[in-house]
Amino acid sequence: MELVDTLPRDSQQSAVSKQADETTRVDIALFNGFALPKVAAIIEIFQKANAMGVSQQSSRARYDVSLLSAAGGRIASSSSVFVWTESVESHHVTSDRHLLFIAGGAGAPHACRDERLSNWLRDRHPFSEIVHPIAEGRLLLDAAKLPSRYCALLYGDNETRGAYRALALNEAPTEIATALRIVEEDMGPNVARHVVESFAPQRNAAFDASGSRGGAPKVSEKIMASAHWLESNVDRPVSIDAAAQVAAMSERNFLRRFKSEIGMTPSDYLLRARLNMSCRMLLESHLPVDKIARRCGIGSGGQLAKLFRKYLETTPTDYRKSWRDKVHEFSEAQPFKAPYLTSR
Repeated sequence: MELVDTLPRDSQQSAVSKQADETTRVDIALFNGFALPKVAAIIEIFQKANAMGVSQQSSRARYDVSLLSAAGGRIASSSSVFVWTESVESHHVTSDRHLLFIAGGAGAPHACRDERLSNWLRDRHPFSEIVHPIAEGRLLLDAAKLPSRYCALLYGDNETRGAYRALALNEAPTEIATALRIVEEDMGPNVARHVVESFAPQRNAAFDASGSRGGAPKVSEKIMASAHWLESNVDRPVSIDAAAQVAAMSERNFLRRFKSEIGMTPSDYLLRARLNMSCRMLLESHLPVDKIARRCGIGSGGQLAKLFRKYLETTPTDYRKSWRDKVHEFSEAQPFKAPYLTSR
């Protein structure tokens, strides 16, 4: 894949720390049917950074987060959680630093046809240091004929990169990596580390089965096919022998190759895929925990609760409630402004 997107202009300047009292405007473009979890994750990161910064460094919040939509008002996520947004027409550029995230979700193709949103993206793009689409959010940029603009600090071999793996120019960073890297550069590694430690899904990033492939050696087509097969069969009993047949290997050779190339056993990979699916269903549906567990191949709500306590240090009910509460906080403001919100 050829990277046609841009890094921030004058990336050397963008790599230096900003003044401690400077406000960074974080704009998140939404639309009806946007996917909630990743937007909630970005909100959570900047919330916690603000709370830590206010308590440790200054009397003002570092990040001013705004939720925006074409017409403003209440809009629905794909999981039927409503949030309050400002209209893009009422939201003006300031002299502050601006970062722009564009939500993904099933509603993106319809949102692409809204000229108000496309025109606003064209107006805001030149003034945004970072323009980061999330999954299907890329469709909105394509419709407006605009490139992404990723965080330069996640690319190349620079001394400030810290614990982050340098990305090649054909790789797009995740929205969570971008938000955390911005916090680290602005507020220091200690604040960023505390944000990660208090950020439950990030703290257990091993749940991300697809992410674990990224750090492994080159994955062969046969092993990749078996991994995709495991992901697509999380809702039913799966045998190692059946997965080995997908890869056209003996069971012994399959286990050895899978562990070597993916970085974990097929059983661990399947478990993490099931937990990933359960996390998504908890946020994106109103199904009871026991039914979610069965649909994810975990058996019962009690077994799912044991796995959540082991890997996420919480319960499925608390996981669902905490993330929905985070987003619900924003629906109470009219229009939404977040000078700072204390961590829960």
